Amino acid sequence: MTTMTEVEASVREFKMPDVGEGLTEAEILKWYVQVGDTVTDGQVVCEVETAKAAVELPIPYDGVVRELRFPEGTTVDVGTSIITVDVSGGAAPEETPAAPVQAAAPVQEAEAKPAAPARTPVLVGYGVSTSATKRRPRKGVEIPAQEASAAVQAELNGHATGTAAVESRPLAKPPVRKLAKDLGVDLATVTPSGPDGVITREDVHAAVAPVTVQAPEPVAPPALSVPSATYDSTRETRVPVKGVRKATAAAMVGSAFTAPHVTEFVTVDVTRTMKLVEELKRSDKYGMEGLRVNPLLLIAKALLVAIKRNPDINASWDEAAQEIVLKHYVNLGIAAATPRGLIVPNIKDAHAKTLPQLAQSLGELVSTARDGKTSPAAMQGGTVTITNVGVFGIDTGTPILNPGESAILAVGAIKLQPWVHKGKVKPRQVTTLALSFDHRLVDGELGSKVLADVAAILEQPKRLITWG
Repeated sequence: MTTMTEVEASVREFKMPDVGEGLTEAEILKWYVQVGDTVTDGQVVCEVETAKAAVELPIPYDGVVRELRFPEGTTVDVGTSIITVDVSGGAAPEETPAAPVQAAAPVQEAEAKPAAPARTPVLVGYGVSTSATKRRPRKGVEIPAQEASAAVQAELNGHATGTAAVESRPLAKPPVRKLAKDLGVDLATVTPSGPDGVITREDVHAAVAPVTVQAPEPVAPPALSVPSATYDSTRETRVPVKGVRKATAAAMVGSAFTAPHVTEFVTVDVTRTMKLVEELKRSDKYGMEGLRVNPLLLIAKALLVAIKRNPDINASWDEAAQEIVLKHYVNLGIAAATPRGLIVPNIKDAHAKTLPQLAQSLGELVSTARDGKTSPAAMQGGTVTITNVGVFGIDTGTPILNPGESAILAVGAIKLQPWVHKGKVKPRQVTTLALSFDHRLVDGELGSKVLADVAAILEQPKRLITWG
């Protein structure tokens, strides 16, 4: 017969892993298995969305799915068990009856409830004194000491009846009576704690406390949000803020109010850049066959060349150490709009890539982002970013830095505009670039040099071919 210990030993719990640095939660997007399915080591069992990307999770066990602990759409903390697997190799064994537990129940109950003493129970702290204390005769109804003690004892046990309980007044000294009168306390409602059932000052104060607790609580101010009763789903849609959108919002707020932003603009004639794009698409002498070539590729290469000329732009600010960290590599981030929100994967070591290599990396990055398969590692360690708002027909903008980076370049729409070229006004392809940078470590001179270099390269882009 299978024991409980053997059953528990055959079940493995798979906990939500930290699929990226410092992540604390993830949302279960989709389950790929159901209870009773057989799984193998390395098989993908679910897809989750973290604050950075959508990730598929493989199970590290062979066995049969016992339980899916959370439905799709649930946000689960890292380290929480999300699925259990029976690794015994057979059907789920039946548990043996929990007879030992039932047998132990009376013992536990006996331990929890000690036997009542033989004498009449008395409340703790309110024991009746056994001393033969004599009291001065009182005016009015007189009650012998033994009879008064018996009445108090009966009242404490909830059995106060008879003439003595009705006719007697609560026992209290004059100062205590005055205190009760001043506080508005009826002594008949006070539980005495003194000898022979005498009410003390402490008893009166204790009787006041419940009144304070039971006072009406202040009415909470009305919520700022629209009450659910008046919410009209035909006129409004509410979307929970979570996953990528939640992380992006937090990062942007942190960046905007931490790094002092400065943004500079330049309008540049990119007619030659657009001609080079067409030439690279048609020609096979540059090694670009089968690769996607667009203006963003040449702009990215121009920025990398400008960083090479002005390496201090590629840095970060270490607040804890009060140091500027100069990076000798460029992980070039490309902002990508996805159904789950804006993400910024980066091309690792972009500074060391030739133009064909950069084109291949850029194509893979964009394709992966559109499919929602960008890994958290691809979005970590960026140093400089490009955001192409021009694809939406926007002239330019003032981009916000990604946390930990010192610069971000916004590329506006490329439009045919009248432009003075060689002393004459001609229609030319023109765009506006905007460079935002962290003014703690990048001054106006350095930022201007970088932006001017990018503009100059885009005006004469064939140098890019020479520089690889």
